[in-house]
Amino acid sequence: MITALEQYDPQIYELIRQEKARQSGAIRLIPSENYVSRAVMLASGSCLTNKYAEGYPGRRYYEGQQVTDLIERMAQDRAKKLFKADHANVQPYSGSVANLAAYLALAKPGETIMGLALPHGGHLTHGWRVTASGRIFNSVQYGVNPDTGRFDYDRIAELAKKHRPRIIISGATAYPREIDFEVFGRIARDTGAYHISDIAHIAGLVVAGIHKSPVPYADIVSTTTHKTLRGPRGGMLLCRTEHAEKVDKAVFPGLQGGPHMHTLTAIAVAMAEADTPEFIAYAKQVVKNAKALAEKLLEHGFNLVSGGTDNHLILIDLRNKNVPGKKLAKALDRARIVSNYNTIPNDPAPPFNPSGLRIGTPAITTRGMKQDHAKQIAGFINKVVENIDDESVIEKVGKEVLLLCSQFPVPDHFIIPNKNNPGPLQDSDGLIPWLF
Repeated sequence: MITALEQYDPQIYELIRQEKARQSGAIRLIPSENYVSRAVMLASGSCLTNKYAEGYPGRRYYEGQQVTDLIERMAQDRAKKLFKADHANVQPYSGSVANLAAYLALAKPGETIMGLALPHGGHLTHGWRVTASGRIFNSVQYGVNPDTGRFDYDRIAELAKKHRPRIIISGATAYPREIDFEVFGRIARDTGAYHISDIAHIAGLVVAGIHKSPVPYADIVSTTTHKTLRGPRGGMLLCRTEHAEKVDKAVFPGLQGGPHMHTLTAIAVAMAEADTPEFIAYAKQVVKNAKALAEKLLEHGFNLVSGGTDNHLILIDLRNKNVPGKKLAKALDRARIVSNYNTIPNDPAPPFNPSGLRIGTPAITTRGMKQDHAKQIAGFINKVVENIDDESVIEKVGKEVLLLCSQFPVPDHFIIPNKNNPGPLQDSDGLIPWLF
């Protein structure tokens, strides 16, 4: 495959090679990023990319679905088993599409939805005005307590009683604490609202039992299939049986045409990987590493929103360091540490140059790093902050980062054989026999 690419498009081949080297030689701390297994990668690049499968298993608009129906049903069954859900739709192209489909399944345009405000850690698609969700629906936004950086559930309940939304959205993209989905479910029930939970960031922690699952308390659960779940870039919806037909119709034909069968196939592989003791151990280590990183940052005098973390991500308030988030993110990038600048609750700075930095541990944990290495990374971040305008120091940190990365090569293959996967998974050509 790579030989053909090198032959027909050597420029793209070289750029891919450079990106692979960049990912290998950098500490990737963006909480939404990870490394997929070779099995997931091969499924993503398989012959399934050639196949249209508009519709659902047994109800397609194209012929030649003998194999695709089996694959999609397998992905659905694996997702339902993992999340203990009644129904799973694995077709959404992304988490954003999944969210919009969930809203359209339960609400009409113009009705009120209530989600976490973007500056307080919510996602764009939770009703922020510049997005389709904020333009199609009447959006009410809740925030976090300005003193604690945590949800004030009583205040959220008050807002719900005042505005009587059709949908209440739980979940976040930059909230470092565990979310009480049971309370959200109770607030929704008490105000006659549907409860939709977006667990895109924490799905891997949910299936590992580290974070409480929203499935028993939500009408629909939306997620991406990458991030802590460590699958391909895609989306998924889980719901109660009573909402299954509405959810499926909202995805297709409501928002999408034919599903991306190569991605859907890779999702099936990722679901099998997540259903192992090894994945549970990985997810637990993600949280251990995040806590160790947070504790060391606190020792270095950093202010953390909410004072720490319960999950895979950390949100740093940089105002006491007098360094803008964007400037630090770019300096860290030059030091081979990849992060993203981010707004903090009640940020006085503009969104394109905010006061915060968002970091997380899924990718470094996949590489095998542990708590001591997380603490070492906190030291790297501190050194860059203290020498933000000294390129010689930043360059030196970059060399130390490269040395650390060399001790933890990006894993090419990390599925552990189990009762459903007796293995070995690769033949002598590095292919997966049951896929090719």
